[in-house]
Amino acid sequence: MGFYLRTSLKAGPFRFNLSPSGVGVSAGVPGFRVGTGPRGNYVRVAGLGTTYFGGRAPTPTSPGSPPSMLPATHNDGIVMQELSGTPVQQLVAAHPSDLIGQIQTAAQRHLLWPWAAAAVAVLALFSAPFGLLLLVPGLPAVWWLWQRDLARRSVVVFYQVDDVPAVNYERFTTSSSFVSRMQRVWHVEAEGALNTPYQRKVNAGAAALNRRSPASVDLAGPPMLVTNIAVPSLHGEDRSLYFLPDRVIVRHGHRYAGLPYAAVNAHAQAQRFIESDTPPTDAECVGTTWQYSNKSGGPDRRFKNNRQLPIMLYGRLTVTSPDGLLMVWDFSRPDVAAALAEAIGRMR
Repeated sequence: MGFYLRTSLKAGPFRFNLSPSGVGVSAGVPGFRVGTGPRGNYVRVAGLGTTYFGGRAPTPTSPGSPPSMLPATHNDGIVMQELSGTPVQQLVAAHPSDLIGQIQTAAQRHLLWPWAAAAVAVLALFSAPFGLLLLVPGLPAVWWLWQRDLARRSVVVFYQVDDVPAVNYERFTTSSSFVSRMQRVWHVEAEGALNTPYQRKVNAGAAALNRRSPASVDLAGPPMLVTNIAVPSLHGEDRSLYFLPDRVIVRHGHRYAGLPYAAVNAHAQAQRFIESDTPPTDAECVGTTWQYSNKSGGPDRRFKNNRQLPIMLYGRLTVTSPDGLLMVWDFSRPDVAAALAEAIGRMR
């Protein structure tokens, strides 16, 4: 299938290869490599279910009741409702996974090679005229620590996807969300209703105010995940979604959780948005309004520099789960949001 990228994986000085007995690992240089027994993770996804090798069986725990979202009130009286959902820790408790535990552990490991490189540079600079001699053992040591850091912060996973799941995942990775060129993607972080006439007047007559940040889509996956497949991903500044063949990985800051597709719901809808920035060229403009509007929708002459704003048609994707997951994304093209929601639905 087209979503497979490679048959062997590299993490630091180690090379991983899939064999009939499992995942083998070797280390060394070309022409001289030393191998060991099976290591890493192997996941097989087929029509009869998912088989996972390489970790301990998860221990189910009680998820508890999800906390209510706390609103943040702005000075202008607009109450912004944070679209953050339940904490990641609660999602982990509801859906325990050894693989997610490995990813979380790798993400929390600190890099050592930058400190070693800085120490070697300082010693070489202040130990003249013999400082340059320190580079002879120092540079190989820094390289070794760099490779060691890469290995310690990597989680190796081989996927074998067959039958209907392979067809669905192939459609997912080749959907318009990831193969087409979109001008803009945003992560919607909070939303607040504009209730008073004055609030609507000074916000171009809008019914609600959004707080959003730039986002992106690609097929890269989490930075510490080394795998043989393309991983459709939605990246925000503080939150991300990664779609694997058997689960959805959720990132919030430096914390990770994994949910089965059966527990994930995706809904897409067209979204009219009053754009105050330069609008993307691939979005459709469906009207105009004024930054300060009167009751009839015309410009309020009492405000200076009252500019006309375009009303754009975007696509909004909302991803939720019964456990409290909530993420909202806007796309400059409604068809892309619809294709992504359909692809997530097929994976269920």
